[in-house]
Amino acid sequence: MARQVPLARTRNIGIIAHIDAGKTTVTERILFYTKKIYKTGEVHDGAATMDWMPQEQERGITITAAATTAFWGDHRINIIDTPGHVDFTVEVERSLRVLDGAVVVFDGVAGVEPQSETVWRQADRYRVPRICFINKLDRTGADFWRCVDMIRERLGATPVPIQIPIGSEDGFLGVIDLVRMKAIQYRDDRGEHIEETEVPEALRDEAKQNRERMLEAVAEVDDDLTHKYFEGTLTDADIKHGLRLGTLEYKFVPVLTGSALKNKGIQPMLDAVVDYLPSPLDVPPVIGEDARTHAEVLRTVDDKEPFSALAFKIAADPFVGKLAFFRVYSGTLKSGSYVLNATKGKRERVGRILQMHANHREEIDEVYAGDIAAAVGLKDTFTGDTLSEPDHPVILESITFPEPVIEVAIEPKTKADQDKLAIALQRLADEDPTFRVHTDEESGQTRIAGMGELHLDVLVDRMVREFKVAANVGRPSVSYRETIRRAAEGNGRFVRQTGGKGQYGHAVIKLEPLEKGGGYEFVDKIVGGTIPREFIKSVDQGIREALETGIFAGYPMVDVRVTLFDGSYHEVDSSEMAFKIAGSMAVKDAVEKADPTVLEPMMRVEVTMI
Repeated sequence: MARQVPLARTRNIGIIAHIDAGKTTVTERILFYTKKIYKTGEVHDGAATMDWMPQEQERGITITAAATTAFWGDHRINIIDTPGHVDFTVEVERSLRVLDGAVVVFDGVAGVEPQSETVWRQADRYRVPRICFINKLDRTGADFWRCVDMIRERLGATPVPIQIPIGSEDGFLGVIDLVRMKAIQYRDDRGEHIEETEVPEALRDEAKQNRERMLEAVAEVDDDLTHKYFEGTLTDADIKHGLRLGTLEYKFVPVLTGSALKNKGIQPMLDAVVDYLPSPLDVPPVIGEDARTHAEVLRTVDDKEPFSALAFKIAADPFVGKLAFFRVYSGTLKSGSYVLNATKGKRERVGRILQMHANHREEIDEVYAGDIAAAVGLKDTFTGDTLSEPDHPVILESITFPEPVIEVAIEPKTKADQDKLAIALQRLADEDPTFRVHTDEESGQTRIAGMGELHLDVLVDRMVREFKVAANVGRPSVSYRETIRRAAEGNGRFVRQTGGKGQYGHAVIKLEPLEKGGGYEFVDKIVGGTIPREFIKSVDQGIREALETGIFAGYPMVDVRVTLFDGSYHEVDSSEMAFKIAGSMAVKDAVEKADPTVLEPMMRVEVTMI
């Protein structure tokens, strides 16, 4: 089976924004105008195609990233609609890791909001070129130019408007395309009667000024374009080429505008996706590590290269079981073939390959470099794992996830729910890397941790609906951490004599604070064999376990360096267990003298009064 659309005409994009900026409505209109759907569903009615989960439809928010594929002209656009709520930021993180470009949606009234800044930083981290779409320009209080200024000031970006609005609020009629200097006016709110006219007289001067600013930005991208700009010979094709180059090189971000709910500005935005966002060929080759030699390996987007892909999302599907979403970086993959999970070193069989449209699926025989698809049958593959050809094992850079900030106790309502609860929690933890499950050793309680109350609320709701498990949930508790404020030494000596062979372990350590985010470091400074080499690892293990369970207030201790520099041993009585206990005793002794303190999770909060 041959590739449907050439790579140069493929776009892998994400729709990202703050909650309620209109991402899902924008996606819904994209699907309508690309004829993927024939009737638009509204978020507020619980009928949006991409918000297919019952929890999304009831709450009117996006919870999970949904993937679909649409065609605009002769281009194929793979789209991922992401959540805007901070509790589900992991969905944005893992989507941006595998996407080539993004459309950042802003509320025309609120402008740049807190989560807008978060998703922008995430896109910066993964070097994702993007365009901006200022939405909701029909709402009372909408201000296009204020939003442009906020993009510049709050995000540190260089916005280049390639459209300006015709009117605003109730008088929002359409946009002026500054590239072609044409006015696109919408005569109704259904987007059916569109007129392309000359720029209205009243807006001609403003349009000329902003076109000139756009041309100056284009001229700075390339020497050839600079010459043409000064000669006055820039064509529309040259301008588009310059805007594309500037976007791909992160020199500026093109800004468009419209109102998705009123069907205004969506078609020009789709043209901009095709014109200015990268194809898989425009993205640098992905760098990986050879699983056998640990040498650096480059994988270019080419069907003839060895197969490599990154699993970026796991979903539990009631019909087909476990679904693994993956992005192909090189080579091709046929359904029924075997791949190597290079991260885990395990061979996996790809039973079926599916192309997803929200929660609907279409079975396909083969995927190619640059494609995004889902696989059925991968038992040991989880988020962040690399899939590769068994003969050419490569490990691609994984995805980093934030630590949970809140936890609650959970218990089954009845004895019959006990086994089902364990299965449900495991399935949900497989899907969501920011959802953690553990058992409290002291109380014996099962505790679940997540990114916020809404996150845990949705997961518990899913347990009831999808897994038919009834559970009681405790009050949320904050995930505190411990650390120390000064350096101290600790001495741990474990001696037991019981008549026969005894136990002897002795470790002396220095405990020091690290910078925030430093984690845990262990330094071995033993010289002269005061502690034999085979016991060093046991000391480290004992220290780790003591820090994990908490020493000062019962919370995990972080951001510390432990240096093991002295100790002693007994020829007969020393053992791994004795040194493990000595390590934990030494670190407890040091913590008491190191000015321990409790760390609280902190968040920057911005309150908007309406």
